Amino acid sequence: MFAKTIKISALVLVVLTIIFALIYQINPDTVILSIAITFGTISYHYLMRLAVGYVVNGIFHNRFNYSRKWFQEKKFEKHLYEMLRVKKWKDKMPTFAPEMLDLKVHTWEEIAGAMCQSEVVHSIIVVLCFVPVLATLIWGTFWVFFITSVLAAGVESMFVIMQRYNRPRVIKMIEREKWLR
Repeated sequence: MFAKTIKISALVLVVLTIIFALIYQINPDTVILSIAITFGTISYHYLMRLAVGYVVNGIFHNRFNYSRKWFQEKKFEKHLYEMLRVKKWKDKMPTFAPEMLDLKVHTWEEIAGAMCQSEVVHSIIVVLCFVPVLATLIWGTFWVFFITSVLAAGVESMFVIMQRYNRPRVIKMIEREKWLR
């Protein structure tokens, strides 16, 4: 359901961007331009997220190795997670593809791979959140694009943190299953 909402929202935002860009061509008013730029920027964020997810999934198909050093919990992370109170908000975050985390369909190893892939996707998105800052070369207003990019990257970082917070628990389940065999 969440994935469908995101896709429909992206489509609506693109249509609104086009409509207001066309209106601006007919009536070059700064308010209309601001609305077109706003819808365009939001469209970028939606489409970029969808594209990154589809490209990374198309390449890796949730087959990341959770034991790679990059995916291992770092020494500072437990303290960071406590400070950020991740345990309180992590279950309130939406999941784009909850079926990838379904134990009725997938093993713990597959779920760990999906979590690693999700972390990679969201990490790439954090970086790409700053691409709209380049629009300041055309339209100026650096701080508007910078602040919205920082806010978008901050929200996206929450998904990276959530994956990194949950993965050690999943790895413990993998180890427990191996021990029980």
